Order: sequence, then C-alpha cells, then structure tokens
Amino acid sequence: MDLFTPVRLGALALRNRIIMAPMTRSRAGSGAVPSALMEDYYRQRASAGLIISEGVAPSPDGIGYCRTPGIYNQDQVEAWRRVTDAVHAEGGHIVAQIMHVGRVSNHFNKPAGSETIAPSAIRARGEIYTDQQGMQPFDEPRALLTEEVAGVIAQYRVATENAYAAGFDGVELHCTSGYLPAQFLSTGTNRREDGYGGSAGNRARFALEVLDAMASVAGADRVGMRICPDNPFNDLQDDDPRETFEALLSGAADMGLAYLHAIRLPSGRVDNIALAREYFGNRVVGNDSYGLEEANAAVAEGGLAAVSFGRHFIANPDLVERWRRGVELARFDPATLYTPGEQGYTSYLPVT
Repeated sequence: MDLFTPVRLGALALRNRIIMAPMTRSRAGSGAVPSALMEDYYRQRASAGLIISEGVAPSPDGIGYCRTPGIYNQDQVEAWRRVTDAVHAEGGHIVAQIMHVGRVSNHFNKPAGSETIAPSAIRARGEIYTDQQGMQPFDEPRALLTEEVAGVIAQYRVATENAYAAGFDGVELHCTSGYLPAQFLSTGTNRREDGYGGSAGNRARFALEVLDAMASVAGADRVGMRICPDNPFNDLQDDDPRETFEALLSGAADMGLAYLHAIRLPSGRVDNIALAREYFGNRVVGNDSYGLEEANAAVAEGGLAAVSFGRHFIANPDLVERWRRGVELARFDPATLYTPGEQGYTSYLPVT
C-alpha cells in the first residue's frame, strides 16, 4: 500500500491517496464569483485522488481576503458548477472547503453591506493585504449575539446545499488558521459568557453544531474537517490546545465524518497527527511539508489514510504523474502566488 493505492474516505472513493490541499490563490472575479481561469486551474490538477478547494465563503460576512470566492448566491453556484464539471471530466473528485474568516478581514476586501463578526470583540493583531490600499490592519469585529449564532450556523448548511448543487463531491469545514470556528475554540479569541464560551466543551460547541448542520444536508460521510491544534496563525492563542481539541474531536469522532484533515505542527505543544489518529483512527489525512518518501511510509505503515500537498501542486499540476515516473518536481514562483492573472497560476506546464 502506498500513495498510488485507491482509498475510500466515507462516501468518497479515490483513485489514489495524493490529495491537493486547499490553497488561497486570489483569482476569483468580481462578486466573489469563480473565474474561468479557476476552471482551468482545477482541471489541470484533477489527477489528484481528491482536490480540496480553496476556502469558499458561506456568506458575504465570511469573506476576508481580496479576490476570494463565495458560494452563497446563484452566480457563484453556476460558476463553481463549471469548475466541478471540468474536474469530473478528467475523472477527478473535488470537495469544497467552507471557510468563514470571522475577524480576519478588512472592510476594503468585503462586499458592500457586510460586516466583520467574531465570537468576541477582539481585534486580531497584524495586517492584511487589500487591492485598494495595500496592507491594512484587521478590522475590529462585532461580537455575535447569542441569538445570532444559529443564523451563522445555518449559513454553513446553505453553503453545503449550494456546494452539492454546484457538483462538489463533498465539503470540508475549515477549522484552523485563526478563522471563525477556531476563534470560537480558542481561549484567546473567545471571551463569551454564554453557552458558546468558557469551558472547552462550550467553546467546541459552535464547530460541532456547524458540522452537524453540514452533515444534515447529504450525510456525514461526505463531510471532512481540517484542524491544526496550537496553530498561532492570524493571532490565535489558546491556553490548553490539547484540552480544547480533545473536546472538539471527542464530539466529532462518532459523527461518521469522511475524514479528519490534520496539519502537523512540529513547533506546537501537541502532536497533531497522533491526536487526530487517537479519535479518527484510519480516517486521518496528514498535511504539511511531506515529501514522497515520508508520505509513502506514513500510508504504508497505516498511520495515515492519505496525505495532502499544497506547495507541490502549485508548480506541478501533474504531480501524481511526476511522482509515478520519478520526474523531478518544478519549483513555484512565490511572487505570483496571489497576483491576478494566469502567470504563476495556470502557466505551469505538465511534464512531456
């Protein structure tokens, strides 16, 4: 058994265990509508066992970065349908990663009439890029009222419905990187005094209710979740990440999710892969800086069901074939990671 062996993750039957990790690339068009360029980008990489899309906003409030897509209106759904059709035409599978950024935003990047919300009114330290004004500080968020939380959870359910209407094979909850679910989880960003704050169980409640809402659409076996305990990205801090994520994973373990997508963090206080396997067993997809040999070993030894790769897929749309044939990988240009246009996006060519 190795990366080229087929695997089933819940309802997802994959032809190999090489998964394309979600990556923000900032190529969406106006109105957070996926562009024609995105169709080509995902089609080029459809030989992956599974593509996990870039983070997709479930509402206008959920948008934080410039030129990122949503899945909350019909124009977006129709554009995503063209993307999923392109992937399926190549025999691939693709799931939509649902990503609400919460407080990680600036108003220059947000649609008119939207706002920046969070579990508590605590501004993230740092800056974010905007096309209009360059680097700008994060906006100060408005704390959600208790009675508003159910409405945000419902946005995830509708986004899941829209994802299936757009032809996605499944959905993934983005539950790390300092975005809204992680903000509810972490003690540094959640100072609530209602049923969504305080204890680890209360702080895990939002993410668990979101997962339940997403699973209610077409079954939990088409739903995954991405985590990275102790991840400090976007000014995230938690007093006891193991306690926090044990509360989350113990609640999610028996839901019947398709997989748990765990990012390892060598500098963290928690062995993220070991913790993930403790609760999800053979349903864990590992991520972060794996090479071919290490990933093959992790799969062969039964530690991981599959491995996701981000940076390798940027400059190697045919990563699976390159590894199968032992061809040297191309390197990507970091200067074009988030710039508009095809250069550094769809301009990388497959091996001949």
